[in-house]
Parts: sequence; structure tokens; C-alpha cells
Amino acid sequence: MKRIITAKVRNRSGVLNRITGLLQKRQFNIESISVGRTEKEGMSRITFIVDVEDFQQLEQVTKQLNKQIDVIKVSDITDKAIVARELALIKITSNAQLRSEIQGIIEPFRATIIDVSKDTLSIQVTGKSEKVEALIDLLKPYGIKDLARTGVTAFLRGQQPQPIQDQAPFSLLD
Repeated sequence: MKRIITAKVRNRSGVLNRITGLLQKRQFNIESISVGRTEKEGMSRITFIVDVEDFQQLEQVTKQLNKQIDVIKVSDITDKAIVARELALIKITSNAQLRSEIQGIIEPFRATIIDVSKDTLSIQVTGKSEKVEALIDLLKPYGIKDLARTGVTAFLRGQQPQPIQDQAPFSLLD
């Protein structure tokens, strides 16, 4: 089962290597990974999608990650309300006659043409991985010359509902 894991870490040399080394040692496949600075100076967020067999394996990996030096917090956000996006840059073969046809294909995806040359178009698309994949599939017949994907990045949406057991008991005196 695929899980979206986020880790807030100190932005220091070797942190990413230790985390990916731990996952590799435990034979977890990292399907997607993205890393970037956060709103706090000296902190980064790593978002990765891993394939685990069951919840016991998931618990094992989160506990192991939390033990790592420079890891502040690890969260499985798969089943929570999240905002998640991926960016893809797609270079396809194109000539002047095909450009309006391609524009019609990419428009519903809110993708944009970011570079034009004599025989290629470079397109940028952001959104859920399924949306990115769907556009790539539609553009394959034109001949994809180059493709770069960032991997998914994600965080929790606004206010998250608290589980019932975490809420304070109801009182008429409140």
C-alpha cells in the first residue's frame, strides 16, 4: 500500500542520505520524493511516497525515521485532508501546424507552454499525480523528447478534525 510520509528535518548535510539509507536498508521502495525549505529558517520538509506491505511495517518505518538525528517530526498524512501537488515539465515534438492542436489538449489541464522552438514545445503542468499522468498519456503520440517530474509535495489542509479520543470531555459547565 502506498503511503504519503512527511518529515520535518533540520536542513543539514547528510540528513537526506541518512533517511533514504534507512529506507533502502529496510527495503522500502521510495516511489516519489521531494525536499525543500520550509517557512522556518534552517528547516526542510521531505515528502515521500513509500510502498509498505501493512500498517506494522508503516509503524516500523515511522519509528525508525523519528529516531534519526536531525529529524524533528515524521507524519503519515495519507488518510488526512491534505494539499498535494506535483510539477512536470514535458518537452514534445511539435511544428507550427500542431501547436494549436496541442494547446487545445493542454488547456483543460491548466497546463502552460513555457518554451517554444522550431521543432519542440515545452509544457508545464502542476496538480495531482493522476492529472499529470493523464496529460503525459495524451501527449505521448506527439513524441515526448524529455520529461522531468518533481515528485509529490504535500502538507495538511487548514484545521484538521481531532479524533474523538483526543477531544476534551463534554461538560455543561464550559
